[in-house]
Amino acid sequence: MKIRGFELVSEEHRKHPNLQINLPQRGTAKSAGYDICTPVDIKIGPRECSDVIFTDIKSYMQEDEVLCTHVRSSIGMKKGLALANITGIIDSDYYSNPGNDGNIGFKLRNLTDQEVVIQAGERVIQAIFTKYLISDDDCPKSQERLGGVGSTGKK
Repeated sequence: MKIRGFELVSEEHRKHPNLQINLPQRGTAKSAGYDICTPVDIKIGPRECSDVIFTDIKSYMQEDEVLCTHVRSSIGMKKGLALANITGIIDSDYYSNPGNDGNIGFKLRNLTDQEVVIQAGERVIQAIFTKYLISDDDCPKSQERLGGVGSTGKK
């Protein structure tokens, strides 16, 4: 039985089918986050945002868990970049969804007055598995995810 981890998305949902994609790893035995690398070079102008970069990686986890993504400290502090949505939230039902097979993507915002370049293969994101709680009166709008990013609750 699989508990939590990472896999490549299916071939039909790959954005970079000809590239070698490395699955996320922790840097040390006591690291909380799994480092996710960019599969492509990224160039971001001053005070601009990158396009969405899909990693061709998906994540599976238990129903009461979430994968939170954060920019790595070195990217934020040394390069002046932040995730456009500050923290990415990847729900357990995002895995293998029909819209994009759970392909994890990110978008970076350049907070500096200089162009920033990130090389393909550079560790950009750290992803942390976390348990979450629900309220006593929980009543979700939908019981099932029908698509990819931004699809929850839509028909």
